[in-house]
Amino acid sequence: MLIDEFREYCLAKKGVSESMPFDAHTLVFKVGPKMFALASLDQIPLRINLKCAPDRAVILREEYPEVVLPGYHMNKTHWNTLVVGGDLNRLWCQELIDHSYDLVWASLTKKQKALIE
Repeated sequence: MLIDEFREYCLAKKGVSESMPFDAHTLVFKVGPKMFALASLDQIPLRINLKCAPDRAVILREEYPEVVLPGYHMNKTHWNTLVVGGDLNRLWCQELIDHSYDLVWASLTKKQKALIE
């Protein structure tokens, strides 16, 4: 998955916006007011931070230690850094993006969801 594919996939989701609030090298995707994905634009291979259920985060890090790391500059209980390069399965990456989005969507209030829908 390349940065443009990642970006397009994230932006296709309901209520998603993108910004660069931290610096000129970190692309942030939010659903409503909350972040669900970040991408480092100055690293090769691409690294993206995704929200993850704590129990699943531990399992992913154990099963895929080369490509799933504790979230860089994030709460390591709830965030993973995914090293996206080479042969990493696109569908698997999309599933992890979906999981992150779904976690954040579920945490929104009814009022925040109503503004999006």
